[in-house]
Amino acid sequence: MPSFAHLTAALALVGTSLSTPVQLNKREAFSVEQVQRGTYLKNGPAQLVKALRKHGKPVPQSLLDAAENRANAANVFSLADVNGTVPAVPNDENDSLYLSPVTIAGNTLHLDFDTGSADLWVFSSLQPAASTKGHDVYQADATKEKKGYTWKIAYGDGSGASGKVYADKVTVGGVTATSQAVEAATSVSASFAQDVDTDGLLGLSFSTLNTVKPQQQKTFFDTVKPQLAQPLFASYLKYHAAGSYDFGFIDKSKYTGPITYINVDTSKGFWGFNATAYSVGTTTTKANVAGIVDTGTSLLYTDASIVQAYYRQVSGASVDSAQGGYTFPCNAALPDFAITVGGVKQVVPGKYINYAPLSSGSTKCFGGIQANTGLGFSIFGDIFLKSKYVIHESGSTPRLGFAQQAGV
Repeated sequence: MPSFAHLTAALALVGTSLSTPVQLNKREAFSVEQVQRGTYLKNGPAQLVKALRKHGKPVPQSLLDAAENRANAANVFSLADVNGTVPAVPNDENDSLYLSPVTIAGNTLHLDFDTGSADLWVFSSLQPAASTKGHDVYQADATKEKKGYTWKIAYGDGSGASGKVYADKVTVGGVTATSQAVEAATSVSASFAQDVDTDGLLGLSFSTLNTVKPQQQKTFFDTVKPQLAQPLFASYLKYHAAGSYDFGFIDKSKYTGPITYINVDTSKGFWGFNATAYSVGTTTTKANVAGIVDTGTSLLYTDASIVQAYYRQVSGASVDSAQGGYTFPCNAALPDFAITVGGVKQVVPGKYINYAPLSSGSTKCFGGIQANTGLGFSIFGDIFLKSKYVIHESGSTPRLGFAQQAGV
């Protein structure tokens, strides 16, 4: 299989030995390019269902119904498959799925890099064959099992995944953690199994969110961080294109203007921060907006008052209870949206906020900014991140750095 990971030139040589947990192959900085793995149906209500489940919040039946209706309208079998794939050419209703290649014990799997969680879990040979169909899997080696250790990701509706824990080699972009905790699934819910393009998840939040028992395990980033040239990684997600993640260095070619840094609120294990204002078009309003950056969430969820202020400026926009959120005419002119972080506006172009038509041929579209009702905090997901170069620095005082992507 060809290598999709582009390795950046090493900044220095680092000695290693068999006793160290990290094998750096004489490299201290690297990039991982995302790979297009398939096509998925853009289902706005289902994205909110996913966000609520991820954070252990109740999911209203009306929202489940809206997601189910959207799935059924596209001839998708059931709500269990809303994260799955459909045989369609990418267009306004569908989008490409981008994942990152990770080699575990010699096999390459394609994982979702998720800054909103701390587990490295994968489909494995421990599962029944029926539940791994279409997936690349981790070949579990009994000699590497961490005896007595288990993990479980459980959502409010009973879905999730669980299994055993192994200490094995994990290579990302040519850098190998020689004894990384690998959470091998023994069972997964239908919503995971049917997403045949995704082989698991690599969490990049703080390790305090890790679900392994009896002792939490480090994320891959925390394992390799002491050996990186700089204790950071950067997300570079793109609008309708593959992005990348940079570890140990900042790629100046990927952003324009200054980097604005702000201290991170780590109290809940996320990359949390506070904004001091928001802008709709050219109008700025002071407000305290507490939120997190999360590459594992598709939309942008924030305070209902802010969302209402945004859609007041969109002709024909309204809350559609049958869809679970704000919709508007697909041809509506969408103003830019921004939050002020560290005194600097971080702008999301208006066109990014048109998430998807409600169904094939529909003239109504679902908004990429929605109210965080039920979540309790703002989540700045991919709608926000696809216009940003975001630095996650985990030093003595963790910081986030925001810059506008070059060319946006």
